[in-house]
Amino acid sequence: MPNKVRLYLFLFVLLVPSFLFSQSRFKVVLDAGHGGKDHGAIKNGLREKDVALDVVMRIGKILNNNDDIAVLYSRKTDVFVELRERADKANKAKADLFVSVHCNSNNSSTPYGSLTLVMGLSRKSKNLEIAKTENAVIFQEANYKKNYKGFDPNKPETFIGLKLLQEESLKSSIHLASSIQNKFEHKLNRKNKGVHQQPLWVLDATCMPGVLIELGFISNKKEAKYLGSEEGKNEMARAIAQAIVQYKEEYFLGSELGVSAQNISVKDDVKSDETASVKTTKGKVYKVQIGSSKTKLATTPSNFKGLKNVSRIFEKGYYKYFYGSVDTISDCEKLLAEAKKKGYDSAFIVSDNENK
Repeated sequence: MPNKVRLYLFLFVLLVPSFLFSQSRFKVVLDAGHGGKDHGAIKNGLREKDVALDVVMRIGKILNNNDDIAVLYSRKTDVFVELRERADKANKAKADLFVSVHCNSNNSSTPYGSLTLVMGLSRKSKNLEIAKTENAVIFQEANYKKNYKGFDPNKPETFIGLKLLQEESLKSSIHLASSIQNKFEHKLNRKNKGVHQQPLWVLDATCMPGVLIELGFISNKKEAKYLGSEEGKNEMARAIAQAIVQYKEEYFLGSELGVSAQNISVKDDVKSDETASVKTTKGKVYKVQIGSSKTKLATTPSNFKGLKNVSRIFEKGYYKYFYGSVDTISDCEKLLAEAKKKGYDSAFIVSDNENK
């Protein structure tokens, strides 16, 4: 399951003969780095905080065209937001993904290219400098010693106390980061500086997969010109949004079913698309929808937390999965309670008139 608890229950008693579907939305927090008194890097007529916010708002505009995605922002204007507040907002929203956008800078005007960071520890000094720069905003916050319990981004030894993200969350973060970098390289012809694990407080403090994107070096005159242009900001926003949508389709829908999108059994024990034993009646049939995925899953109990009598249909590019099949609402409510007890918090009842 995604690391969030569903707060609402959908109960459908339909009079039409076809299934109607409703799913909990995928929540992504878009975090524009820096802001307000924290300008970030300033080079070649650009301020990092401005570029980051502009790109983030463009990403959000694209994602808002997807009804299955709910977009939240750490900031939508030029205001200072503490790292702690950014993480708290994502955690309280029980977001599924955290995406932070920044720009890189260097004392030399030579370096250029994009890179994406995920939480981790590294001994590479040049990447550690990036982590120290992004963490340094802590010193601009009031009571930072209390809020961050002595964490000092200038002392590498303090990173030892940072916990790594859980293995699956880290794998997901790396997958998204790689997708973003690949799109930058192959669709936008940007220099790919890779995916790196670094001790970044804001990624460590969030309880969901997350990445920090360094769009490019504003210290490089040519790259700064690109990052400051409408074309550049639109292209990078589009590439990031596409990677997020792809991630959502590959990870979120699969995780709704309680299985890993990377390790799914697809060997079927039946031949038809409508699988498992299904109770057929002459009237209305009620089932519990427990999830959907673009990946075809075998309807075996091991794929569904031990639930038996799971069926599947394919509709509009998605496989929909249902638990049970009964002819009364009261019986289906019992099935719904069983599904929710297993952890399918977003499960809901659907009905189908089989006498079409």
